[in-house]
Amino acid sequence: MVENDQGVVASKATIARLPGYLGYLRDKQAEGVENISSTAIAEDLRLNAVQVRKDLAFVSSVAGRPKLGFAVSDLILDIERFLGYDNVTDAVLVGAGGLGRTLMGYEGFKTYGLNIEAAFDVDSDLIGRRVHGKPVFALEKLPGVVKRLNIHIGIITVPKQVAQSVADLLVGAGIKAIWNFAPTHLQLPEGIAVKNEDMAASLALLSKKLSEILKADAPHQKGA
Repeated sequence: MVENDQGVVASKATIARLPGYLGYLRDKQAEGVENISSTAIAEDLRLNAVQVRKDLAFVSSVAGRPKLGFAVSDLILDIERFLGYDNVTDAVLVGAGGLGRTLMGYEGFKTYGLNIEAAFDVDSDLIGRRVHGKPVFALEKLPGVVKRLNIHIGIITVPKQVAQSVADLLVGAGIKAIWNFAPTHLQLPEGIAVKNEDMAASLALLSKKLSEILKADAPHQKGA
């Protein structure tokens, strides 16, 4: 549950849209744009203008001004503060295989408040190495490292067959939030936040949208 300064709870849909706004605003700031309207944001991101205004009003400490709109720098700070991006949050990753190594090397995470401190694996060829500057430890070292570094976020990038046992290990070590990339549902106790990345579902949605686009284009191609 995430609330704004007035104690109003944000919807999951609003929270999901905020990183998109933030990335867009940072790009505009880099271009030298100082003020922007919610209508312009909606048009560029292909969103509903009314919804954009509601989202920004929910997190912004300063209302948009007529004609001028929002101050880009202020809006960026408000969104970062609301999402907790103004303080980098440390995490550990379990599963230093292909996907795990890709995530470890993604510098963009720091922009959004995430810093992967270390990875853990059972592969002796990986243990003791550094991947993108991050150390890879044996899995049995996880509880000690998590407690020593006071880490609360765990990322799971292991095969689905062992994902539950890894999740149990993370929770037992004191992890409070899990980002799960394994294609399986985790059984977690109350009080543990979890975000599942369902790549199969994302691919299905993409395929469905592609199918609709191709069907819409078909009559035009026949008439060409």
